[in-house]
Amino acid sequence: MAQNFEIHPDNPQPRLIKQAAALLRAGGVLATPTDSSYALVCHLDDKAAVDRMRRIRQVDDRHHLTLLCADLSAVASYAKVDNQQYRLLKLATPGAFTFILDASKEVPRRVSHPSRKSIGLRVPDHRVIHALLAEHGQPLLATTLILPNAEAPLNDAEEIHAHLASELAGVIDAGACAGTPTTVIDLTPMRTGEAPDIIRKGAGDWTSLGL
Repeated sequence: MAQNFEIHPDNPQPRLIKQAAALLRAGGVLATPTDSSYALVCHLDDKAAVDRMRRIRQVDDRHHLTLLCADLSAVASYAKVDNQQYRLLKLATPGAFTFILDASKEVPRRVSHPSRKSIGLRVPDHRVIHALLAEHGQPLLATTLILPNAEAPLNDAEEIHAHLASELAGVIDAGACAGTPTTVIDLTPMRTGEAPDIIRKGAGDWTSLGL
């Protein structure tokens, strides 16, 4: 049964954040609000947790998972980023954008795209997520919390608990969030001189990036 954490959205309680991070280290999958929508998160290096997260979403290994990073220094550790890409990342982060980038050797092969060797990365703008990342000490693997055959992500902690209590280790209730998935932009074409590709128009204002 999933443990419920009622966490203040602006002043996350350290004791509860520590408890939630402990569940991640133990191999659990958590549901948490972000600056765009609720997401599922787990430890990057835990294969069983990653498999469970894919099973909840009913997606295969060709579905891009996302690394939630505390800042751009973490992004540079897990992706191959050139100067042009970095300038765009700096302009857009933190914020409700997910960027597809070529994965570095630090990313386990099982969580990168099997044929493209790419990964989704983002720096969210949400105090609860940043507190969780700080306590965890490394990026978290994430995916938008959209149930199979649904069009929109879940946006209510009680509803998430009702649907997924037996699948999750915990649900972080910090109130409702925007309820709109991130804008997803593929930056990999930039490495060959082409323009970025907007894969999904979501919460992030892509026009502010000159795209």
